Amino acid sequence: MSRRHQHRIRGPWPGGDGPRKPDRPIATPARPRLLLAGLLALGGCEVGPDYHAPRLVLGPLHGAVAARGVPAAQAPSLDTWWTGFDDPTLVRLVRRALAQNLDLAAALARVQQARAGAGGAAAQLLPTVDATADATALRQSLTTPLGAATRFLGLHRDQRLLDLGISASWEIDVAGGLRRNEEAADAIAQAADADADGARVTVAADVADAYFQIRRDQARVATIQEQVATDAHLRDLVQQLRDRGVGDERQAAQAEAVLQQANAALPPLRIEIEEQLNRLDVLLGEQPGTEAAALSAPSPLPAIPAIPVTNEPTDFLRRRPDVIAAERRLAASSARIGVALSDYYPKLSLSGLVGFDSLNVNHLLTAASFQPQATGAIRWRIFDFGKVDAEVRTARGAEAEALARYRETVLRAAEDVEDSLRAVVELDIRTARLEAEVASLQRARDLSQQAFAAGAIPLTDVLDADRQLLDARDILAETRGDAVRAAVRSFRALGGGWPGAHTAPRRSAPLTMSAS
Repeated sequence: MSRRHQHRIRGPWPGGDGPRKPDRPIATPARPRLLLAGLLALGGCEVGPDYHAPRLVLGPLHGAVAARGVPAAQAPSLDTWWTGFDDPTLVRLVRRALAQNLDLAAALARVQQARAGAGGAAAQLLPTVDATADATALRQSLTTPLGAATRFLGLHRDQRLLDLGISASWEIDVAGGLRRNEEAADAIAQAADADADGARVTVAADVADAYFQIRRDQARVATIQEQVATDAHLRDLVQQLRDRGVGDERQAAQAEAVLQQANAALPPLRIEIEEQLNRLDVLLGEQPGTEAAALSAPSPLPAIPAIPVTNEPTDFLRRRPDVIAAERRLAASSARIGVALSDYYPKLSLSGLVGFDSLNVNHLLTAASFQPQATGAIRWRIFDFGKVDAEVRTARGAEAEALARYRETVLRAAEDVEDSLRAVVELDIRTARLEAEVASLQRARDLSQQAFAAGAIPLTDVLDADRQLLDARDILAETRGDAVRAAVRSFRALGGGWPGAHTAPRRSAPLTMSAS
């Protein structure tokens, strides 16, 4: 029976939610062949729902239009988006992480386990063949009933039995439960594949994020160090004026306080740099401290490449490994309903044995020792106090949960894309405005120093201008780093970092989406 005809053998039980067992006559000795023929005909069926990927409706991405308006370099391929930053060090680190990361290695190991499970489920559909060879030696006790008979008949107490044969057994998949189990295992293997792709996406993005945080904080350190040098020069100037009797001790203390305030901002940044260096080493599968020397020299933050995004949600949802994995787990849950429903129907198994039994080696491989055997068995759970009903309800509940998880994953993926694209747009605007602010504050600070040296303004005006410039430059350096990190997050949200669903034929059930 084909899958499209499966619903002919399903229906509600009275008082339960499983399928109705078809009306069947009681088997009698006069009709065993008819019963066997019916079971074999049923073997072409697969009970349970045929899986169809859910159809969800998402509107266009409103953040994509704004993101395309951000000036940027040429868009890289999503498969290897990190090359678009034109930073050889970043490319080197990402490649090493993809080759050495331990989370990714564990994910690939889980793929092997899931594929092995799928292979085992497929093997359950085939017969099992065993070869056996036994040799038994026995000395019969004479104090047992059998031993007494042995003595009475004058038989030998020492006995040997040699057995050589091949046995085979096969469970015929009458209701399709084994085939549904194979479908579920195959879907789980595909979900594990997607999880491994997701681990690759995460590792590449985390490496880039740690690297850019290091470069951002190094830029902030350089900015503060420049400010420290300027504040030290101002302090020296105030001390010289004090020594000539022009200034006073209060002004010298204020200048010293501003200098120490700038110096105090350096230790927290050095701590954060160290933490990100250690994080990067762990992502590379190396001992913390390995990359510290190689990345100790500051390097400017790169330009942000264009983000290849459209406003169609299907474009990124087809690339998101978490969405693909959630859909495959939903398919597995659907198939497990069929596994549970199959217990409503008979289980038919066949077994056979071809072998030789003999009391001595000389007669083992002879026609007299040849001993074939064939067995057919039927097992049917006619009355089990509702156990199958409970199993079916559990499977249907698991499918409902998987469907909810899948829908939530799609929505969170859309949220992730919208948030990251909006962050790229807003941080680009913020960076431009901070650059203008820093330029203005730089001119104001320089003019203040000149006016103070000429005695036109008090020292407090210079110190105030100095603090404003320091804060603005530090915020600008931080914002530039956050903008680059937002771009990394966008590439990650779009599912960048693996070859893509369009090159992965193992995805047997494509994602079904429609945009409105």
